[in-house]
Amino acid sequence: MAGEHYFSARPSSEERPRTIRVTLAGRSLELTTANGVFSAERLDAGTAVLLSHVPAPPSSGALLDLGCGWGPIAIAMALRSPEADVWAVDVNERALALTAANARIAGISIKSAYPQGIPADLRFATIWSNPPVRIGKEALHELLESWLPRLEPGGEAWLVVAKQLGADSLQSWIADRFARDGLGVERAATERGYRVLVVSRSAPASPR
Repeated sequence: MAGEHYFSARPSSEERPRTIRVTLAGRSLELTTANGVFSAERLDAGTAVLLSHVPAPPSSGALLDLGCGWGPIAIAMALRSPEADVWAVDVNERALALTAANARIAGISIKSAYPQGIPADLRFATIWSNPPVRIGKEALHELLESWLPRLEPGGEAWLVVAKQLGADSLQSWIADRFARDGLGVERAATERGYRVLVVSRSAPASPR
């Protein structure tokens, strides 16, 4: 039951590393995964849907993979925007170690960190995430309340959530919860039972 521990700080399952082949941002890579992290056997279908719909990330600034697992989203970000500062955050120490190792395999720079290891004043040009909905609604809401407000003006967060796991109700909650914070949410795509949501922070109006 590898998925049982993917949101634990220190997975208790035997690690059992393995190599899988994936294509990220047009590059074929052999990356390392292990038990105790999310979707250790393959690129998760939701993550694949997200990566097929996100626009090119900003070429500079800070970019965030929220809940990085073994690192496919952060790696795709860094491959597409090599000059940007890509951060990969997770609570799972095994996930962070795998993301760092896989970044080295891909020959890219990623800063993998626990949530408390990211500077509190850092704001993000974009956030991409396959959020850990199985941690429960209350914990998921707390997670999004911590990170969505850290979008910089004009920034976007792209989230993928399975329809059967509450994507539509999550979209409604985001709309209600963050309306007064200058954040709006729309459904950008539906594919293979997943919703891709985009949360946007309005850019300040240009002076006339």
